[in-house]
Amino acid sequence: MAVNSPFSRMFGQSPLGPIQEHIRKAHECSEQLLPFIDAAMADDWKEAKRVQTLIAGLEEQADELKKKVRLSLPKSMFLPVPRNDLLDIVTVQDKVANRARDIAGLMLGREMSIPKPLQGAFRRYMERSIETSAQAVKAIHELDELLETGFRGREVDVVEDMIEELDKIEADTDDLQIAIRRALFKMEQDLPPVDVMFLYRIIDWVGDLADRASRVGSRLQLLLAR
Repeated sequence: MAVNSPFSRMFGQSPLGPIQEHIRKAHECSEQLLPFIDAAMADDWKEAKRVQTLIAGLEEQADELKKKVRLSLPKSMFLPVPRNDLLDIVTVQDKVANRARDIAGLMLGREMSIPKPLQGAFRRYMERSIETSAQAVKAIHELDELLETGFRGREVDVVEDMIEELDKIEADTDDLQIAIRRALFKMEQDLPPVDVMFLYRIIDWVGDLADRASRVGSRLQLLLAR
């Protein structure tokens, strides 16, 4: 690749650098949900607001990186995979950051706390969901090695193992979600109906965060299959 290419100017020699930087930023958004949830469960809304502002700022940075990828990935660049497939990966990655922003925004806007009997399980559920985006970061950072090997050989097996682990983590979040929904169902009559409705929505969104991160792996797996 030419030294003066858009990629080298922005992210060094790798043409995949912007995509890797973008998934790191998306993961930063999801990662900040833990301190946000801790603040919300402690009814510390001043701290929750600080973290929510941070998440919103990180999501905006992810949007800017997404735009740079779209503008800077030349159609003429030779890659062993279609340009549109790489752009699809970035689109899916961006949805992780968007969902993290949505969760923090809704909870802050309504000052939603989690009922104490659910807090331990909910925090574990959130942790496991965030682990999906962390695993997605690891998988996407193998793109350089895949590019060097022409998407062939042992490196493909390494990435497929990472994607398999990503799917396992996402499956765990499904199980945790089912358990939390069952626990909330048993508590519904003791809680305001509107609060219950929004609690179910947040529970679904946390699961969706994991699902969106898992889709990053699915898109990467499509690249391996080409």
